[in-house]
Amino acid sequence: MEKIRLQKFIADQGIMSRRAAEEEIKLGNVSVNGHLATLGTKISPTEDVVTIRGRKIKYVKNSYTYILINKPRGYLSSTSDDRGRKCVTDLLDGIDARVYPVGRLDLISEGMLLLTDDGELKNRLTHPSHSLPKIYRVKVAEEVSEEQLEILSSPLVIDGYQIRPVEVKISSVDESGTVLKMTLLEGRNRQIRKMCEEANLTVRRLSRISIGNLKLDGLAVGKWRHLTDAEVEYLKKATRKKNNV
Repeated sequence: MEKIRLQKFIADQGIMSRRAAEEEIKLGNVSVNGHLATLGTKISPTEDVVTIRGRKIKYVKNSYTYILINKPRGYLSSTSDDRGRKCVTDLLDGIDARVYPVGRLDLISEGMLLLTDDGELKNRLTHPSHSLPKIYRVKVAEEVSEEQLEILSSPLVIDGYQIRPVEVKISSVDESGTVLKMTLLEGRNRQIRKMCEEANLTVRRLSRISIGNLKLDGLAVGKWRHLTDAEVEYLKKATRKKNNV
């Protein structure tokens, strides 16, 4: 098992918060295999013996729930709504765990959305420093010009923030408009819609089709599935380095 920071292990076992664990370590109240620990100490939860003030901490593997859903239009990326609107969690029949959306898709957008009760991974995935590419299929009403493509691909300023450049490609064109494939490395609020406004384009349909190497792979709209162990491990590894965890 991969080694993790001692304070994270203590927090994961529900003993105390990570900050409180750091204070205990600083005070010399935490030992690993009989030796006083420091803030830089990393341990193997299954092999090393951790004690706090003489009390041995038994390792219990956390059992989290990880879900991928193909969000329909008209559903909020939320667990509840005070206006009575439909939420993505309404679609999760048979799930007892209290899972939360990782990021969001707006009410009229659709596609891939992750939900979990693993707060650590959720924080990693939503941290500004992580750069898992997200790919969107965007249908606009117009035939897109080279000038408009250049605008969409430029480092636009959205809501006072200069966004990271977006890769934009034309997938298809017909009499009803243009389908764009847009790859984002961040996800500002309604970013794609605001980008299209800057280019004088009218969004007809917006769907997220992948996050990193996770794909919908034919998952029907409104349906969900559990992530595989390999997919969960991929997400953890893909976000670990940026956040120094």
